[in-house]
Amino acid sequence: MTPVARLKLSAVVFALSWTGWMVWWSGIYEPANIVILTVCGTGVGYLWYRGMRSRFDRRGLLPRSPNSARPANPPPMSPAG
Repeated sequence: MTPVARLKLSAVVFALSWTGWMVWWSGIYEPANIVILTVCGTGVGYLWYRGMRSRFDRRGLLPRSPNSARPANPPPMSPAG
């Protein structure tokens, strides 16, 4: 499994956990409340994914994308002298 796939899977697990916790914590099990919290949970999961992807990308934990501004392999340095 690639690092990006693991990150997406963890975002889905986080969104489901957050939504389940919010439904349980509110104590209101009406369909409208569940739908609203599911929409909010989707947004929270997406924001978590974007934040973690940005963080991991800055730390170099994700593979470089082809559209990256930085080169994946810097040119070799010439020997001094």
